[in-house]
Amino acid sequence: MKTQAEQVVWVQAVSYEDLAFNTGKTIRYQDEEVALFKLRSGKLQAIQNRCPHKEGVLAEGIVCDDHVFCPMHDRKIHLPSGLVQAPDTGCVKTYHTRVDDEGTIYIGFPTSEEMAC
Repeated sequence: MKTQAEQVVWVQAVSYEDLAFNTGKTIRYQDEEVALFKLRSGKLQAIQNRCPHKEGVLAEGIVCDDHVFCPMHDRKIHLPSGLVQAPDTGCVKTYHTRVDDEGTIYIGFPTSEEMAC
């Protein structure tokens, strides 16, 4: 869980208008890879881009409501929490997002190691 004292580096990702609904986009920053989604509701979700089961690329998964299905073995991952849904287990990191006045999406990357899910 993130603390208020945690520092975040905001990294420019993509324009909100250029991000398709219910389709993942891979964003890379340093050695991290994030799957960014714009849900049908317009809400943004950003998660670690690799499934904890067999490293499937989650940006290539199918989005349904607030879940993404891993394209390799169909694990269902809750986008807001990063939790793999039962009966499977596991989790992925989640990231904060924000949109500036020009419509540019930014992803918040913590500067500390406290990103365990």
